Amino acid sequence: MEGTQRAHILIPGDLLREIDALVGPRGRSAFLLETARQEVQRRKLLRFLESEHPAWRAEDHPELAGGTAAWVRQVRQQSEGRGPGGKRRPARKKK
Repeated sequence: MEGTQRAHILIPGDLLREIDALVGPRGRSAFLLETARQEVQRRKLLRFLESEHPAWRAEDHPELAGGTAAWVRQVRQQSEGRGPGGKRRPARKKK
């Protein structure tokens, strides 16, 4: 985290009382910091989703060139210990 800086903000009394009721006067800073971070992240995501930039580019994922179904089959075979023909590989003996 970069250096911490003070920021003087004005908060309406009714909102401050609600925050205090939730987190107590000693929890204000942490609550406001967490809330601000979440809102910044939410707004960045919304900005990205509303932009014209694609979230996915085919050239970034050559493993999917044969289609997603083939890729999923391959991953499943690998995780289940199966070979390319779908046959189960012999289990390794424990030493």
